[in-house]
Amino acid sequence: MAQKATIYKVELSVSDMDRHYYETHKLTVAKHPSETDERLMVRLVAFALNAHEHLEMTKGLSTDDEPDIWQKSLSGELDVWVALGLPSEKVVRQSCAKASQVIVYPYGGRTADMWWDKIKNSTTRFDNLQVINLSEADTAALAELAGRTMKLQVNIQDGDVMVSVDDSIVYVTPVIWKGPA
Repeated sequence: MAQKATIYKVELSVSDMDRHYYETHKLTVAKHPSETDERLMVRLVAFALNAHEHLEMTKGLSTDDEPDIWQKSLSGELDVWVALGLPSEKVVRQSCAKASQVIVYPYGGRTADMWWDKIKNSTTRFDNLQVINLSEADTAALAELAGRTMKLQVNIQDGDVMVSVDDSIVYVTPVIWKGPA
């Protein structure tokens, strides 16, 4: 019998001083049976970093042709495609053809470094692609914050991210491997 997704209720308050975006999002997030707490929290941080009134979580791991997070225009075009982890070169290429802006958040330490070394030369032609690495230490600390019901406060200033749940605070420093053209 297949395992069912675990539902997480998240109140995500974003204070992004860099983009002047201040909003609270009430999210119901389905955590796929194969998804770790680390990946779930990376997904929430990626959502906060790209927060917008039209940004949405997708079916994620259970669907191959959708990103983890997307933002569509009012007419249905894909404006922003957010992928987590280490997508293949083919998936990156297809994503860049489908969306105006593609952001990949690799994580996993040395594995992410090796992935980037392998595909970075083939990504130079994509002006709509950004690759922003999250360190293994940062994502491991984020995983410790995970809970079925969370009030998550994310403050973003000068590219640095502070994530807090209750009395616990984790500082995340995203590293831009490939910025916007």
